[in-house]
Amino acid sequence: MARANELEWAPESLYNTAISAVVMHFGQYKNEIKSLTDDVIFDIYYKLYDKNGLVELGDEFKDLDIFSRVLKVNNKRVLLHRSFQAIHDNDLHLANILAESFCKRLTPDLLSDEMLKEKTLQLGFQLGGFLSEAGWFGASTSIYSHCLESCIGDEGINEKRRAMEFAVRLLHSQNFNCSYQEAEETYQKAISICTELESQNVKINKAVLHAEHCALLFAQSRYSQAFNACYHAICELNDNLPSAAVVNVLRLCSKACVVKREFKTAELIIKYAVAYARETFGKHHPKHADTLLDYGFYLLNSDSVTPAVNVYQIALDIRQQVFGGNNLYVAIACEDLAYASYVKEYSSGKFVHAKDHADKSLRILSKILPDDHLLSSSSKRVKALILEETGIDCQNKEEERKYLEEALGLHLYSLEQARKAFGEENVQTAKHYGNLGRLFQSMKQYQDAEIMHKKAIAIKERLLGPDDYEVALSIGHLASLFNYDTRQYEEAEKLYLRSIKIGRKLFGDGYSGLEYDYRGLMRLYSMIGDVEKANEYHSIINQWSVIRDTNSAKATSPLEYEMNMTISELVEKVLKTPCFNSMALCCPGSKSDVKETAERSSGE
Repeated sequence: MARANELEWAPESLYNTAISAVVMHFGQYKNEIKSLTDDVIFDIYYKLYDKNGLVELGDEFKDLDIFSRVLKVNNKRVLLHRSFQAIHDNDLHLANILAESFCKRLTPDLLSDEMLKEKTLQLGFQLGGFLSEAGWFGASTSIYSHCLESCIGDEGINEKRRAMEFAVRLLHSQNFNCSYQEAEETYQKAISICTELESQNVKINKAVLHAEHCALLFAQSRYSQAFNACYHAICELNDNLPSAAVVNVLRLCSKACVVKREFKTAELIIKYAVAYARETFGKHHPKHADTLLDYGFYLLNSDSVTPAVNVYQIALDIRQQVFGGNNLYVAIACEDLAYASYVKEYSSGKFVHAKDHADKSLRILSKILPDDHLLSSSSKRVKALILEETGIDCQNKEEERKYLEEALGLHLYSLEQARKAFGEENVQTAKHYGNLGRLFQSMKQYQDAEIMHKKAIAIKERLLGPDDYEVALSIGHLASLFNYDTRQYEEAEKLYLRSIKIGRKLFGDGYSGLEYDYRGLMRLYSMIGDVEKANEYHSIINQWSVIRDTNSAKATSPLEYEMNMTISELVEKVLKTPCFNSMALCCPGSKSDVKETAERSSGE
């Protein structure tokens, strides 16, 4: 089990002296060291990295046979990630080189030799797994695809199990790489293999497969189906699964619960996942960081913004310590922190921290992903939201125009990418329409703003129903437009009241988003001369502030949770929660208004 010092590397002094001596004369001894044990070879290579010998180390690691040996040293995996990333930052595309070298080995002659095939496919598991852990999903997808095709027609039970494992791993990499059509095909292949095995009375645990299917459906905004897949994953979770698999299942299921607004269940699952990862892998391990990011997602969506920012910062710190450099996992953590910071500081307008992280995310992604990659689109959306708020707070009109036009370009790009990936009828597409509506409002293009907001509302209502949080967010934005800019007060009032009803039902009387609706109504009634109603909402805002302050005072540290039950006990408890129990029965900050701009909630 990893501990708090797993990021440290300090061999005994005499041994370290010998390692250093070899590294000092590396060119002379590099062929001889291949006769040493894997552990010693690893230490020599890590010392070479430590002495900034990245060119020499890259030349060594390009040799698949050499790299396969350092892969076997499992207890120093974090150190391997660090040195591997440094080689990439030195402009050597090592992940692609190793993936290409591996795939070339899978020749018909090799596959016809059972011993060689077994050995090579095992290397495929190891190399693909490492690259996936490191965030190089294009390379890991290539390896897993070739391995799956090499063994998918095998008839033996063990061979079919192996094909099943490759399919599940491939699905994970494709999900992360936003290759959703290919992921759908891989999922169907995995189901087909499962069916074949089960027809031979072979029991297969499909917890991870269901969880990865849940992740695919979640990414496509098919939230009800994702929640259903989550239920099936939880049902098959048990104490015998590998620890990494347990963590992944819990993480993915918690997110499915969040978007269905099943916050109690999501909290139970993700808190356990955080504690489990911390105890099993150590608090500086990437798996712990993974769970923290999903904990932050739960906190942000359940209206605990400040704790969410704190958790995202911890997760980013871990990923930077482990990977550093231009790494995909670091970029994703930067984007998450940027958005949470933007939401937290929306009332204050202090977006420097948020913008720095958004810029860093985009800088990293621009170095490692194609320009049209969907992950880049997500980061551009976050930056656009920040630019818009920065622009409308500018005193200089020319600067404001530049900020808003840059934000418009980013929003339009993100919308186009979402439409290509998901189509028109999708929650992600609707969110982009909503963000464009807010931006057009800031640009005083009110007719365009109304069209965008109504598009967002219509799509969300069709997909999520009339009482979902996403719908409330969009109707609140449209109410703001009608109230502050187009003076359609009667329509604005109806929208505000509907938004308030949804918000209170989902989050309670202390929900932060209520402030924007309350202030909007207070302003609306003042404009139409209804003093009594305006005073009523002034009192309501004061009451809301007391509730909000009381709730904030009760907040505890989000990382206090301790693991106090087994996986099986957790599953039993989760399945008894109302949302899953019913399935079991069916299935065996306010913004200143100094410029008369709208009081509105943060972006979608």
